[in-house]
Amino acid sequence: MENNTVVKVHYHGYFADTKEVFDSSLSEGREPLTFLVGHGQMIPGFEAEVLGAEVGEKRTFTLEPERAYGHRDENQFADLPFADFPEGIEVGMNFQAEMSGRPIMFTITSIDEEAGNVTCDANHPMAGKTLTFDVEIVSVRDASEEEIAHKHVHGDGGHHH
Repeated sequence: MENNTVVKVHYHGYFADTKEVFDSSLSEGREPLTFLVGHGQMIPGFEAEVLGAEVGEKRTFTLEPERAYGHRDENQFADLPFADFPEGIEVGMNFQAEMSGRPIMFTITSIDEEAGNVTCDANHPMAGKTLTFDVEIVSVRDASEEEIAHKHVHGDGGHHH
């Protein structure tokens, strides 16, 4: 497989240190993951580790944070006004905001109603984690010109217009 190919994989992802599963296409009712190689749809290490694999091939690999979701950045924490949030917020809730025209996801890490502050963490929830994947290549095909132009898979397992 190479850039501009559509790859379909079954995967089982777990944290390297605890073996706790964080996601798996092998869960009941789940379909294989389909993605367009070379267009940033996957974390860098995942795509790099499946390059060159053949249909039916199984691979297991571990990704350090720099090849997955990056390291945690303490500069990604901010205190925001409590009044900017809806009623009933709780620690652990996820929200999306727009900064410089881009959507940013963040998690509430603490709430201080008296001070009027909500502390938010904009790090990816898996930043700083070492991830292990068991992957099986289900299919590989050339991407269509339209898929390459749109930078995503169309049809079976991908985006439908």
